[in-house]
Amino acid sequence: MPDAWITTKGGDKGETSLGDGTRVPKDHPRVEGYGTLDECQAAVGLARSMCEYPEICEQLCVLERDLGLLMGHLALYPGLGCPEIATIEAITERVRSITGETFRFVRPGDSKAGAALHMARTIARRAERTVVTLYRSNEIEERTYRYINRLSDVIYALSLWYDHLERLRRGVTDGCNVV
Repeated sequence: MPDAWITTKGGDKGETSLGDGTRVPKDHPRVEGYGTLDECQAAVGLARSMCEYPEICEQLCVLERDLGLLMGHLALYPGLGCPEIATIEAITERVRSITGETFRFVRPGDSKAGAALHMARTIARRAERTVVTLYRSNEIEERTYRYINRLSDVIYALSLWYDHLERLRRGVTDGCNVV
């Protein structure tokens, strides 16, 4: 196999190529942004691998797909736009209708999948802090920043849904993790 199969050696001097061919430093906010979203997608995948509820798994697959599109969009791959914010807002509203939950602070740990989702949520929040620089300098449009801003909300909602179902399955009225 050619060297470029996995290792291209193009980044050996601290630069990488964006989807449009532009070379940028590996610590460029755009690279930090899509790299952080990559971590978030991996954490969502980890949660999905532990998920025992098909309906939640479906929503996690949608989220993973959209995160892939979002990373490509941030990396300036031609033809890749920002995913629709309405998709994640609909998931959040659906969870609220199922759980009846209002916002509350929780300590992750009622379930393994829920805890993995909380990890993904904190990574999404870091991605938002990273890309705000791009938004302020008009390097990404408002709808992209709004999607990233809502990302931690939908992941939080999915963690609540999972833990809600786990409490119902175990016959527990509330976890010990309400702060």
